[in-house]
Amino acid sequence: MMVSLLEFQTVESLSLTLKNTLSRLIEQCKNLRELKKIHTQILKSPTLHNSDQYYLITRLLYFCSFSNYGSFRYATNVFHMIQNPDLRVYNIMIRAYTSMEGGDDTHYCKALMQYKQIFSKEIVPNCLTFPFLLKGCTRWQDGATGQVIHAQVIKFGFLKDVFVGNSLISLYMACGMLNNASNMFDEMLFTDVVSWNSMVIGCLRNGELDMAMDLFRKMKGRNIITWNSIITGLAQGGRAKESLELFREMQLLGDDTVKPDKITIASVLSACSQLGAIDHGKWVHGYLKRNGIEYDVVIGTALVNMFGKCGDVQKAFEIFKEMPEKDTSAWTVMISVFAMHGLGWKAFDCFLEMERAGAKPNHVTFVGLLSACAHSGLVEQGRWCFEAMKHVYSIEPQLYHYACMVDILSRARLFEESEILIRSMPMTPDVYVWGALLGGCQMHGNVELGEKVALHLIDLEPHNHAFYVNLCDIYAKAGRFGAAKRIRNFMKERDIEKKIPGCSMIEINGEVQEFSAGGSSELPMKELVMILNRLSSEMKISIR
Repeated sequence: MMVSLLEFQTVESLSLTLKNTLSRLIEQCKNLRELKKIHTQILKSPTLHNSDQYYLITRLLYFCSFSNYGSFRYATNVFHMIQNPDLRVYNIMIRAYTSMEGGDDTHYCKALMQYKQIFSKEIVPNCLTFPFLLKGCTRWQDGATGQVIHAQVIKFGFLKDVFVGNSLISLYMACGMLNNASNMFDEMLFTDVVSWNSMVIGCLRNGELDMAMDLFRKMKGRNIITWNSIITGLAQGGRAKESLELFREMQLLGDDTVKPDKITIASVLSACSQLGAIDHGKWVHGYLKRNGIEYDVVIGTALVNMFGKCGDVQKAFEIFKEMPEKDTSAWTVMISVFAMHGLGWKAFDCFLEMERAGAKPNHVTFVGLLSACAHSGLVEQGRWCFEAMKHVYSIEPQLYHYACMVDILSRARLFEESEILIRSMPMTPDVYVWGALLGGCQMHGNVELGEKVALHLIDLEPHNHAFYVNLCDIYAKAGRFGAAKRIRNFMKERDIEKKIPGCSMIEINGEVQEFSAGGSSELPMKELVMILNRLSSEMKISIR
């Protein structure tokens, strides 16, 4: 009896040792060949208990599905060999199908099929099953299936789980179902920073900037993701001034956990570019140097773009040259900076350097080059560029390339060639293409063609005030004041006017002030008008 007990303990000890050894070998595995050997050992070892074998097969399945040294194809083979898979196994497969990089809708469908098998085998899902499934719904923006899963979440009593709730919020936001997301958020008994961030980011992505700001103000325990999201969202949503104000607020917190990172910096530089706030941009540049933050491609490109749009081409070029690495986007931005300042030949020099560096131009690069030709009057270079796109770089011109080419030709009075190009387009010309031709007519006083183009544009967009104004200007330059007056009266009768007032911005002592045609509630307009009138009077006196 004593011998039998000792034998049993020895077998148990060997089984446990083998289990731990094989588990460790799975974690340390570096290639598929080793993994297959371990798999064979698990299946053929006589000392392993069934439960230990199942445990190791599950570990192997997980490793195959998610490790860089695994193989999802082999994982599916392992899965099909498992008799009576339990919920852990199904969860691994659902997660693998919905997380696969480069996966297509067939993988998503297979994840849903695995979920159905859970029910066919009368297995009850747990709180991990639903977030994995909802990740697939979110990725494929399948709101209808997501709502069905939401109902099952309620049925199985997992609505209180914060991870499940966060997954539902992410799904509804990705599908543009803001009301569903808001209702889900309001119904959650417990929320965390992920819940709030999902709501803020979702509102920003759906263009609900005011709603995002309201949530941001109510939120406690904001982290760097929260700040980056709101600063980036406002900058991208055309509210650059508020973006900079929030960045200033972030700086005043003095919280080490929310220090600006590269994402913050790139977003703030984008806001500076929009506003022409070069002092802010210089401060950010100094911040990078003071904190020893190296320029990666994203930050370097954002700095080049900011200085270029704020008018300091030399500084933009200096930073560009200092960048240790340059991708296609960086070269394209530098070309575009030269283009916007009328430095066409420098843009082409930059393009030649880009080719020598081995960077491949894309369709945006050619927009920059064609724009450079338009602003510098380089007609022949523009023609070469347009042809080289197709025949040398195999890039088919899009609408914006045609608009640039029409702009080049019409600025050079080559109206007949412009019309021939428009008629040859493989797609229907849009308002930007026709608008480029109208701009040329306005510049050179081509009344006959300008009138025809303007009327066509008005047919396309009857409430766009710009086309009426352009036509008025063409008539006025030709001395046809009666025709110009008729257009003005027509605009007045139809209430066609600029809906958003024109505005200018100026940066004073690091603060951006905005002046709009309708006045500004933030500025002492009466005092400003008095000062301007006094300056005007003094200028008149000095001239006399």
